[in-house]
Amino acid sequence: MTGAEIVLKALRDNAVEHIFGYPGAAVLPIYDEIFQQSDIRHILVRHEQGAGHAAEGYARSTGKVGVMLVTSGPGVTNSVTPLQDALMDSIPIVCLSGQVATTLIGSDAFQECDTVGITRPCTKHNWLVTDVNDLAATIHEAFRIARSGRPGPVLVDMPKDILLASGYYTARSAVEERESYRPTTAGNDAQIQAALALLVKARKPVIYSGGGVIGSGPAASALLREFAGLTGFPVTSTLMGLGAYPASGPNWLKMPGLHGSYEANMAMHDCDVMLCIGARFDDRVTARIDGFSPQSKKIHIDIDPASLNKIIAADIAIQGDVGRILSEMLRLWRALPVQPDQLRLRDWWQMINRWRSRNSFTYTMDHAVIMPQYALERLHVLTRDRDTYITTEVGQHQMWAAQFYGMESPNRWMTSGGLGTMGYGLPAAIGVQIAHPGSLVIDIAGDASIQMTMKELSTAIQYEAPVKVFILNNEHLGLVRQSQEILHGNRLAHSYSAALPDFVKVAEAFGAVGLRCDKPDALDDAIQEMIDVKRPVLFDCRVARLAGCFPMIRPGRAHNDMLLPDEITGASFRGPVDPASQGLV
Repeated sequence: MTGAEIVLKALRDNAVEHIFGYPGAAVLPIYDEIFQQSDIRHILVRHEQGAGHAAEGYARSTGKVGVMLVTSGPGVTNSVTPLQDALMDSIPIVCLSGQVATTLIGSDAFQECDTVGITRPCTKHNWLVTDVNDLAATIHEAFRIARSGRPGPVLVDMPKDILLASGYYTARSAVEERESYRPTTAGNDAQIQAALALLVKARKPVIYSGGGVIGSGPAASALLREFAGLTGFPVTSTLMGLGAYPASGPNWLKMPGLHGSYEANMAMHDCDVMLCIGARFDDRVTARIDGFSPQSKKIHIDIDPASLNKIIAADIAIQGDVGRILSEMLRLWRALPVQPDQLRLRDWWQMINRWRSRNSFTYTMDHAVIMPQYALERLHVLTRDRDTYITTEVGQHQMWAAQFYGMESPNRWMTSGGLGTMGYGLPAAIGVQIAHPGSLVIDIAGDASIQMTMKELSTAIQYEAPVKVFILNNEHLGLVRQSQEILHGNRLAHSYSAALPDFVKVAEAFGAVGLRCDKPDALDDAIQEMIDVKRPVLFDCRVARLAGCFPMIRPGRAHNDMLLPDEITGASFRGPVDPASQGLV
């Protein structure tokens, strides 16, 4: 077989059905093989960044490994952003990249770059294949590493002469596991027992869940719900973990962190035992490390040993698959001689309900203009009973979506968490739509973010992927503007978009449907029209220009020191701030 034939057979043997890619000279042998078959569908994106984010959306919504195919040189360098995005958010994707012929490597040949060197920091592992007989085994190993342990992106770099050469195919079953990579999935029994002993005695517990619960598979989310119900413990979740526990569930505290709920942050701060499951204590949640949950005993469960004790020291750190460990904890809890009485948590829940009564996601309704929070409330009401998937861009709209669009199920919420990549949402939505052709897929966007990868609307048109882009258009880089108001004396440096396109005309130019709404009383009908259209839609939802996203952890403060909506005068926080008063100096 030729190297290119080997690539296609290896993809089939790893159950690949879709590839997101962009052709170029170095990968033309693979594209020639793609042309001569029909069981693997190739989706032509308009930019390699779009291929990566589409593969991420596909992977996140299906639980499968996403695949992207790019050429050498700029094809690879354009892929760095989605690779790093996938690395930080633990999304399994395989990037197949072309390379110049082995005889030209190091000669500054046309479209040559040091792919292995460039992508080493932004992948779990990468390979340069220099023998056609190693190609199949390398691809098989790439898929195993991408999906096992802490999921993430991998890259296989393939010189053009290797793709043209003839060699032998190695079956997946013949590839032995790499000795240096055998992730621990079963937790240590003694540590699990010690964790259970802490949880049984807890009077103010909280479950802090993250994307690792979703990454472990649907069973882990079901086990989390079961454990919360059995113990009576309150549950909060990171941005990446939304949907693992239902937003309508009685134990739900909403999201913690920078723009999280008052009750979640206060419970995290005042708890006596914190059970962290598949989260990594990132800075958007912890704020000041020395002020984070100072009185609690911390139990940290994670598949990645590098995440344990990295940021927050755990009293008990358990390495392993969160689904397996939750299953064991449930078994041990049920086997206790006497079941712990949930009445011991009564005072804790009374305190939590007092925090809930602050209604920290409140906002002032304006009947003359659409408030962005109201827009997302209505979008949620009109789509929550459908087979709906949500992606987002990055900015205020992303935080409002997390606050107001309650996720009930895992794998329905796709967003860029760790890297915060503007332009993620539209190509991710296309990846989701390709995987779920009969579902309603909505990208909640901002007027600035959507312009980063708006060209991918052409991909949606070509492949009849009827994604809906719901743009909260406030004519600003919203989070940048809000930070400038609070931290930089209201000096709004380059955060106002003075030359926005007419999104309706842009949509029509691509062959999509363009809609616009600027009146609250017309919003429901416009959203319904967006839903009913069977083609891609750009919805220009004109919202209040200066609305602020609150709550917000005060800069330089601990996570329980929040600026709440009822402490703000007007639609947004305005005016200079003394840095000393904010703990910044």
